[in-house]
Amino acid sequence: MVRNSYLVDENKILSTYNSFLCGFATGIVESILVTTPMETLKVKLINDRRSKKSQYRSFFHAARVILKTDGFRGIYMGLTPTLLRQCSNHAIRFPVMETFKNYYKGDNPTRKPPKWMVAVFGLLAGGSAVLVNTPVDTLKTRMQGLEAAKYKNTLDCVSKIYHIEGVLAFYKGMIPRFIRLSMQACCIFTLYEVYTEAFDKLDAYLNENNAKS
Repeated sequence: MVRNSYLVDENKILSTYNSFLCGFATGIVESILVTTPMETLKVKLINDRRSKKSQYRSFFHAARVILKTDGFRGIYMGLTPTLLRQCSNHAIRFPVMETFKNYYKGDNPTRKPPKWMVAVFGLLAGGSAVLVNTPVDTLKTRMQGLEAAKYKNTLDCVSKIYHIEGVLAFYKGMIPRFIRLSMQACCIFTLYEVYTEAFDKLDAYLNENNAKS
């Protein structure tokens, strides 16, 4: 399969800097189109179920109520910390993953790591991101919860957590998040390699049949 890209070199190697750019751009698109509205609804529904008097009957009912009362601002609460989290998440995952892969390839750009090694690389990449951006995830969760109104903005949220609860409050829930996102990155990167190879074989097969005909 022919892949033209301005980001890889002549040996189809993605540099650390370019992989950082890819991850950062991915985080921006993902945060705006998917993550922020979905995470806002998820966090509000979880907090709602824990409250004494539930406000929302279902996912779609919650979306309607929030849009009616707060507009799109209500759905996009916590956009700034979500952008910071997703951008930092992918901007760390991608370079770490590509660095491991490039180190394995050495002077042979066609050398591919086995699937078990890709899984390990993905596990390490996912874990590295969690260690760095857990405080940002904490901010995102606080600013998307039912008590989000008590924070004026991201900086106000940082200040109140720090002065009231202390530094360690920014790292609450890091261990389960570490396990979940490490395994997630492991699966994503491994499956990406599997699907890429399958599509390459399919493309080669189709090209061979077209040449014969």
